Amino acid sequence: MANAGVGIGAGVAGWATTRLPSLRPFAALGRAVEAERDRWFLWLPVFLGLGIGIYFSLTVEPPLWIGLAATPIALLGVALAHRAGRGAPAAIAIAAIATGFAAAQIETLMAAAPVLAKALPHAAVEGKVVEVEPVAAGRRILIEPSRIGRIDPAALPARIRITLRRGESAPLPGTAVALTAALYPPPGPAMPGAYDFQRRAYFDRLGAVGYAEGRVRALPGEAEGGWQVWVAALRARMTERILAALPGRDGAIAAAIITGETHAIPERDAQAFRDAGLAHILVIAGLHMGLVAGLAFLVLRTGLALVPWLALRFNTKKGAAALALLVTFAYMLLSGATVSSRRSFIMTALVLLAILVDRMALSARGLAWAALAIMLASPFAAVGPSFQMSFAAVAGLVGFYETFRAPLGEWHRGAGFGRRVALYLLGVLCTTVVTTLATAPLTEFHFNRFPIYSAAANAIAVPLTGIWVIPWAMLSCLLMPIGLEQWGLVPMGWGIEAIAEIALAVSSWPGAAAVLPSMPVWGLALLSFGGFWLCVWRRRWRLLGLVPLALGYATLLLPRPPDLLVDGDSGAMAVRSADGTYLVEAGKRSGFVIETWARRGATSVAAVFPANGTSPDGLLACDIEGCLYRRSGWAVALARDRSALEEDCAHADLVIASLPSRGACRRTPVIDRFDIWRNGSYAIWLDADTITVESVRDWRGQRPWAPARAPVSTAAAARRAGPAP
Repeated sequence: MANAGVGIGAGVAGWATTRLPSLRPFAALGRAVEAERDRWFLWLPVFLGLGIGIYFSLTVEPPLWIGLAATPIALLGVALAHRAGRGAPAAIAIAAIATGFAAAQIETLMAAAPVLAKALPHAAVEGKVVEVEPVAAGRRILIEPSRIGRIDPAALPARIRITLRRGESAPLPGTAVALTAALYPPPGPAMPGAYDFQRRAYFDRLGAVGYAEGRVRALPGEAEGGWQVWVAALRARMTERILAALPGRDGAIAAAIITGETHAIPERDAQAFRDAGLAHILVIAGLHMGLVAGLAFLVLRTGLALVPWLALRFNTKKGAAALALLVTFAYMLLSGATVSSRRSFIMTALVLLAILVDRMALSARGLAWAALAIMLASPFAAVGPSFQMSFAAVAGLVGFYETFRAPLGEWHRGAGFGRRVALYLLGVLCTTVVTTLATAPLTEFHFNRFPIYSAAANAIAVPLTGIWVIPWAMLSCLLMPIGLEQWGLVPMGWGIEAIAEIALAVSSWPGAAAVLPSMPVWGLALLSFGGFWLCVWRRRWRLLGLVPLALGYATLLLPRPPDLLVDGDSGAMAVRSADGTYLVEAGKRSGFVIETWARRGATSVAAVFPANGTSPDGLLACDIEGCLYRRSGWAVALARDRSALEEDCAHADLVIASLPSRGACRRTPVIDRFDIWRNGSYAIWLDADTITVESVRDWRGQRPWAPARAPVSTAAAARRAGPAP
């Protein structure tokens, strides 16, 4: 009976495609999908990530039972579809979405920890150091507190991060310490859509940040902690010895390559690496892990082969692979086990395990397994730039080399030394171009910059890293236990110096980095889908991915920078001038906030508000009591003094006050100090017929990492909606 039903269905499908020409493309598409059945598995991480993305895009926290109930129901649907012999792929996709949603809910529940409710100056802190980070201004320590002032023990944050005074040495992880510090709750986004440090802090269980107001005192007793603290202490000791052997920029970059500590790199040099397209050299990922694993495998196999007793009795290739696997695992731990290093280790481990079991490593499947493992272990990682850019780069490389493997292999076969060198340089160039294009949408979305000359910089920097820097880095680690690490670090520094100068030179070229406004999230989704479609499929129908790619890039034309911005922490304001640059309020400027405003608007900060007068374009007029900003026929008052509120309310269409309004304006909408405190930063657009107001609260809603500070009244909600045209 079932066979009869299938036959009838096939007959109907055949009749439809014959009689209805409009259905023929869909039938052809179905045949193409069926022909690439072996690639279906590669879409599983996409659907898992879709479930995670749906959870994090919500503006309200869903009940936990939704994910916990949907997952087993979806898995039951998979079993029933498999038994029925139809619909299994769709059922598996739905189950993956449900699993991703549930995994994100569970991680959010498990990460919950108290957060500091308000700023605490001069707080007495006691606790255990669990991590030490070198930063450009000195050292930063992560503490698990046992006491903070008079805070109830049940309300203590799980972790706090404190920047030490410049020049002060940091205690090793595991040490119990006491100090006085100024502590603050983790800050929210600088504007709607910007980087949400508050959410990142929630999943890091970081409940407060601040700076030390005095010296750190080590409390008596032995250092405590498990293997994680031991590894953190080892990383801290190695980082200090690297910085001692190579002071300044070169040592900071060496520490980034060996121990993954990137915060000590001077901002000028870090920006140069980003603008030259060399930022991947500073982050331990596939390049570093592959070089370390390959070099370890080569050296170990050569060494084992030189011992006749071992070479005649054991498979030295498998032995070298097993030992290289241990080396790469140690490197992953030493690097801090970041998302990119975990992904790289999983893929490298699959290659080495393939040698051990006499199988061929499947790069595409290895990438899929790595993505599944990381997303199930830490769903929050999937919404971060590190995960997204790392996997996009490798997916692009897998798709490219799967397509051109045959001609590249043909060119390499029988090639002499000169041709092999040329092919290596061509490979570096192709790898750079592919990874740059694959990560371009994510680079633009997260950082608003695109390196134009990255191919030129990488053509020199990548070979130099592989041939010179990484081998010396590995030698320095081997020599560190006997105190001779400088023998490896000093030559390593020569290579780093050359790479840093390349970055500075390329980033200084005209138009080295294109600055672009942030595209909408759905535009990034279109680009990601189109790019993945091109990478996964093998047949010509993969070119259909160019359609969503074109539509995604077209969304770059849609964003328009806000006309007014208000910072949720300091209350600082900015207005857009006639030439598109921002004028900012004097005296309340935060470097990070202003940089974020300018970067996301693809513009710059030209000047500060006039103290008493009018801006050159005539849009902003200020006096001692406040400013009046006119644009598109609207007038927005920026009140500094309560005495000006009544007049502002009478003449303005919208009032933004850095003080409580207390009902001073009954007919004119007001965004006052309490609105800013409750709702975070604001972005405001002035169009010809309407004023659009969006706050951080509107954008991200009420989630565990962004709980409501106070009940929002109907009047406040009306004020946020903006005035009627």
